[in-house]
Amino acid sequence: MAKSTAGFRCTECGWQTPKWVGRCGECQAWGTVEEMAVPRLVRAGIRAVVHSGPGAAGGAGRPGGGPVSTAMPIEQVDAAQASARPTSMDELDRVLGGGLVPGAVLLLAGEPGVGKSTLLLEAGALVAAGGPVLYVTGEESAAQVRLRADRIGAVHENLYLAAETDLDAIITHVESVQPRLLIIDSVQAIAAADVDGVPGGVTQVREVAAALTAVAKDRALPTILVGHVTKDGSVAGPRTLEHLVDVVLHFEGDRHSRLRMVRAVKNRFGPTDEVGCFDLGEYGLIGLADPSGLFLSRHREPVPGTCVTVTLEGRRPLLAEVQALVGPSVLEVPRRVTSGLDASRVGMVLAVLQRRADVKLGKADIYAATVGGVRLTEPSVDLAVALALSSSAANLSVSQGVIAVGEVGLAGEVRNVVGVPRRVAEAERMGFRRAIVPAGSAAADPGAGTSGTAGMEVVEVEDVRQALVAALR
Repeated sequence: MAKSTAGFRCTECGWQTPKWVGRCGECQAWGTVEEMAVPRLVRAGIRAVVHSGPGAAGGAGRPGGGPVSTAMPIEQVDAAQASARPTSMDELDRVLGGGLVPGAVLLLAGEPGVGKSTLLLEAGALVAAGGPVLYVTGEESAAQVRLRADRIGAVHENLYLAAETDLDAIITHVESVQPRLLIIDSVQAIAAADVDGVPGGVTQVREVAAALTAVAKDRALPTILVGHVTKDGSVAGPRTLEHLVDVVLHFEGDRHSRLRMVRAVKNRFGPTDEVGCFDLGEYGLIGLADPSGLFLSRHREPVPGTCVTVTLEGRRPLLAEVQALVGPSVLEVPRRVTSGLDASRVGMVLAVLQRRADVKLGKADIYAATVGGVRLTEPSVDLAVALALSSSAANLSVSQGVIAVGEVGLAGEVRNVVGVPRRVAEAERMGFRRAIVPAGSAAADPGAGTSGTAGMEVVEVEDVRQALVAALR
């Protein structure tokens, strides 16, 4: 088989060079540049196998042996072939935009132990009610997967398991089972025999993903690939992996919390601003259609240093509580600790409070956190952080039943954020009766003063000082 003439490639990042060097010019790693001996290309053989399968139409003109497709006017293309098929897992379908599209390739990434395999095993069992599903595990044995399936109730006669790490063997299983959904757990564990490099390496991951994508497109077979993540939370492997697939999902969650979230980072068939919420328990994942209560603590009386806000996770408004603790420091450099919040934005809010609102925090230890393991990163949380810090510093409680939404600027102004009416409506549904929002946010009815609805009082503020007066009574 013909060899590639590209020269040398870094096994860590994929950087290529015509001659050998000791240090990679891209990732600066030593001793990772090796000579390439990659056949051109395993995908051609895979495509030939696909077209030689049952029901394949004959034809010529393609190097791999498959027929050349016929170009047609776009008006004659049948769009119904790309309609989404629900998985019967509502929270997952919400993120996907309705379900799985035939021929779509999904990449599900997440930290080890977050529950990726559990999610896909449950989804596979649900989809198996309508036809065969092939679940390929490259990191566990079939018996280990069966034990998990028994525990979470994901056993179905149409759910097929295969413990394989060889790409050719997986294609053979696809030919045999003829599944309506293919799950690969994980793509880093699969290797192609004709490609140099170790499983999980840049070359192997790229070629395996490309071959599986070709199979998915030719067979209109929805395929889900599980991907590992790096220390910083990004998808491991070459960047081309994310370009090859149609949908990139991130499965997130604190390992000390039961809450799990699925976010769409890339989606060619649906929105990228949706999030699915799950409760991970002993018996698997349970979809949470209304998870707001998970992020609120229960206090009989108002406690200084707490403030509730409403964040938008995709299109879904969620109530979350911000807590702060401010105390005198015995250290030369006071401590600044955050959990679930953006540390840089908390630092900015601290500077604004000291300079624009005369809240003395420079020599105090400050701890700021969220409740329930949720991570709040959008700017609309700024006002709640400012109120929680000021409340703790002054030892005054934010009035009960109050929520605060708004972005804090460096000049001390409270800026408008998107979706304020939707946030206020969610807070009212959850029993809150007072909302502090940016001026001009249209949360209140025109001409109605500060009263948004019969049960919700909406107070519009222009700067942080006004917000402190409105909240700390």
